[in-house]
Amino acid sequence: MSQIEVYLIRAFSISGQGGNLAGVVLDADKLTDQQKQSIAKAVGVSETAFISQSTVADYSISFFTPTMEVDFCGHATLSAFWLLHHLQLIPAGEYQQETKAGILPVEVLLNGDILMCQSLPIWFSEFNAEEIAPMLGIQPSLIIQSALPIQAISTGLMDVLIPVPYGVLDCLDIDSDAITRFCQQHHCVGFHVFEMNLPEAPYTASCRNFAPAVGITEESATGSSSGALACYLNQYFGYHHAVFEQGSAMQMSSRIVTQLSLSNGELTRVQVGGEGVFYRKITIET
Repeated sequence: MSQIEVYLIRAFSISGQGGNLAGVVLDADKLTDQQKQSIAKAVGVSETAFISQSTVADYSISFFTPTMEVDFCGHATLSAFWLLHHLQLIPAGEYQQETKAGILPVEVLLNGDILMCQSLPIWFSEFNAEEIAPMLGIQPSLIIQSALPIQAISTGLMDVLIPVPYGVLDCLDIDSDAITRFCQQHHCVGFHVFEMNLPEAPYTASCRNFAPAVGITEESATGSSSGALACYLNQYFGYHHAVFEQGSAMQMSSRIVTQLSLSNGELTRVQVGGEGVFYRKITIET
């Protein structure tokens, strides 16, 4: 058996607190997918990133939840590049990562913050409130009251974006089994529920993310879904910049910054970013 070092990083933290834990494994070239899956299960956080060499980008990164591989993970990407910079393996600058969602740019800022480029949005089905609301433990009228659609969008992974009125987000009563069945049927990762905040608030919207179909009951920061939500808010409100809070219901508040670039009214770039902080290092036997 061999011993694998796994760094645990809090991505999208706020002044070193909160955030979303991700595992990061350096020099993962010799690990098989089966070994990666076993390591991710043993680590037990929502996603673990495995960094390998690439012939087409600066790095190749694969992402595993405790139960399966996923094409992309925003907070694990942030964690991976934050760690590379923290260990002085890379300076500030722009990099390319090879993922199963494509070759995506990542920018390491001088202050150590990470900005990730995601895929341009792909818009999928809309769903009705009568179908979705029971899985959240609320009345359909509350979703309808928001006057916004329930929309599946992908900027790397497909999530269902669900608007609720201000004050409802903390009152959800989730049916994880029903959400799992729905996501498996519609080939999506999870539900990203959000409420718009008051204009004077420091955050554009507050969010909760549920992905039990991939082994994540609730997640405290979801970079991929935040990129999708930024595109959604651009579509319906014209926002180019948004800051999201996520994880307060888990006592793990996270801050996620998004920035969109447009040319002639068309989206050309989706960026999601934030800060990271080292949590601890563990050793897993494979």
